[in-house]
Amino acid sequence: MTFLKKFQIKSPELRQFLKDKISVAALVVLVLMYVGILFADFFAVYSKDYSNRKLSYAPPSNVYFIDKEGKFTKPYTYNWKREFNKDTLSIEYKQDRAQKYYLKFFKKGFEYKFLGLIKCSRHFVLPEDGGELYLLGLDINGRDNFSRILYGGQISLTIGFLALFISFPIGLLYGGISGYFGGRADNIMMRLAEAIMSIPSFYLLIILAAILPSGMTSSQRFALITVILAFIGWAGFARVVRGMVLSIKTQDYVRAAVVSGCSRGRIILKHILPQTSSYVIIAMALSIPSYILAESGLSFLGLGIQQPDASWGNMLKEAQEFANIIYRPWLLTPGFLIFVAVLSYNLIGDTIRDVLDPKSKIKA
Repeated sequence: MTFLKKFQIKSPELRQFLKDKISVAALVVLVLMYVGILFADFFAVYSKDYSNRKLSYAPPSNVYFIDKEGKFTKPYTYNWKREFNKDTLSIEYKQDRAQKYYLKFFKKGFEYKFLGLIKCSRHFVLPEDGGELYLLGLDINGRDNFSRILYGGQISLTIGFLALFISFPIGLLYGGISGYFGGRADNIMMRLAEAIMSIPSFYLLIILAAILPSGMTSSQRFALITVILAFIGWAGFARVVRGMVLSIKTQDYVRAAVVSGCSRGRIILKHILPQTSSYVIIAMALSIPSYILAESGLSFLGLGIQQPDASWGNMLKEAQEFANIIYRPWLLTPGFLIFVAVLSYNLIGDTIRDVLDPKSKIKA
């Protein structure tokens, strides 16, 4: 309440949303995720192409803040050295304590374009020259998991928004036209929408992704997957909008617009569809998780974003082996992030639904 009074938030809906501590926490988590992927080059310790095959499956680096004498010091780490254990016939990693490497903040590293515009080489944290910092360990090809998670999130967390920008305008207009005109046009349009809804979406994605040319780049695959997801997702949304329009078009203000001589297009776009905004906002918040899961599932199966490009789905694929789950749990981090992102969106979507549509809460 103190926060609300201090900033004098006038919107009752926003005040009600901010009172829900769980939803606010979920929003903060998502904001941190999107800040991380937006400035991935700045936060990443290594570039997209980095690979150290000599340290395949190296565990996360240990960062120390206390020296041998028990005093606080600048954060530092040790490099890993790989050894073969003749007794257990296995590869082991041990810290090379011959030299410590201090971590430096805002240090120069590999060059990149900041937000694609300004050339920059500063990074949030990097080890001293000769040092190695693997915050989430390495994968089988010696690639830094922490850096790849940041770059992979650019795909996994943005595909939902891109698909929404395609599917929701189509569904909104299609459902609005169908509900307003009614009759035979409504019957034909809804049968077409139901035919699309009857298509098993995930299996269709698998079939389409499997027949794609092998020479396609990950960017092309990403664009095609986005279009496919959007093509599948608009029909259900359009059907709900059509039902809302059937009710809205009988309102007095819509009849007044008809009598005043407004065109049908203007009535649909200016007087009817804006009244569905509450449902649209709720549906968008609750639809993004399904797109994230769909892309992650395809990439996990090897039919989405291809290596060496990173996606949370294809990064998680490496963790499907039982030995990796037991001995290399850091490989499960992409799966945990997918879970957190989907849960956060669902929590926010549920709260938005309660705020914008109180009747749904009463019915529940």
